[in-house]
Amino acid sequence: MTTKLQTLPAPDRKTSGAGKPTNHRKPRESRGTLAFSRKQRTKALGKHAILILAGALMIYPLLWMVVSSLRANELIFREPGLWLNSLEMSNYTDGWSALTHPFGHYMINSAIVVIGSILGSLISCSMAAYAFARLQFTGKKLFFGIMLLTIMLPFHVVIVPQYILFSQIGWVNTFWPLIVPKLLATEAFFVFLMVQFIRGIPKDLDEAARIDGAGHPRIFLRVILPLMVPALATTTIFTFIWTWNDFFGALIYLTDPDMFTVPVALRAFVDSQSATSWGSLFAMSIVSLLPVFLVFLFGQRFLIKGIATTGIK
Repeated sequence: MTTKLQTLPAPDRKTSGAGKPTNHRKPRESRGTLAFSRKQRTKALGKHAILILAGALMIYPLLWMVVSSLRANELIFREPGLWLNSLEMSNYTDGWSALTHPFGHYMINSAIVVIGSILGSLISCSMAAYAFARLQFTGKKLFFGIMLLTIMLPFHVVIVPQYILFSQIGWVNTFWPLIVPKLLATEAFFVFLMVQFIRGIPKDLDEAARIDGAGHPRIFLRVILPLMVPALATTTIFTFIWTWNDFFGALIYLTDPDMFTVPVALRAFVDSQSATSWGSLFAMSIVSLLPVFLVFLFGQRFLIKGIATTGIK
C-alpha cells in the first residue's frame, strides 16, 4: 500500500509574528499643522474680541440709561460714566405717578392696541397668504406684485388720506385707526413671509384632505394653520415690537391724554417750558422696555425658526 504524504503549508512570514505585541505610534503633528491650528485659534480669538467690543458699544447706551434712571436729576449729565455713588430709587416712584394717570394706565392702552394689532395681523395676513399660495384666480401674479410694492411705500405717504378718512367717520382719538388697518392685511411683509412658508408645505396634504371632502376653509384651518406656528410666532413678535414702539401713529390719532400709549406718554415727560425730569423719564423708559425684552427673550427661538424655515427657495 502506498501512502500519500500531504505537505503542510509553510507558515506565512507576514503572520508569523501575529502573537507578538506590536507598538503603534501615533504620527506626530508636523510643524505646519501646529502653526496652522495656532493661526486658526488666533483668528477666532480676534473675531470674538471684535464682536465683544462691538456688542459693548451697542449696549452702552442702554446701560447708561439704566444707570441714569438711578441717579439724581442734576447728576445725570454731570457724571456721564457708569459708576454709581448712590441709588436714587425715587425716580421710579415719582415717574410712575408724574402724569395725569399712573404709568400703568398708558401701558394698558398700549396693550389694548398691541393685542388688537396682533389678532388682526394673524387673521388677515394668514388668509391672504393662503390665497396667494394655494388658490388660483385671475390677476394673482399682478396682485401679488402690487402687494410687494407696498413694502417700499413709506407710512408717511398714506397718513394724510388715512387721517382724513378716519376723521370723517369719527375715529380720531380712538384706538380704531391703529387696529382696523391690521385687519385688512396691510402688512405686506407678513403676507410675503407666510406665503413663502406655505409654499414649503407639501401639496399632498391638501390633496389628501380634499379627497376626504374638505374644502378650502377646512384645509386652511385644519391642515395649513397648525403647520404655520413658526411663521405665526414670528408675525406675533414683530407686530408686538413695532406696535408697542409706535410713536408717530399714536401721536397723530390720539389727542386725549387719557388715550395716550406708552411712547406718547414718555414724550409728555419732556417739557420745553419747564425743567425736564430726566431721571423719571429714563426710569419709565426702562419700565416700558421690559415687555419688549421679555417677549423677545422667550420668543427668540420661534423667531429664528420662523425666519429659517421660511427661507427663499
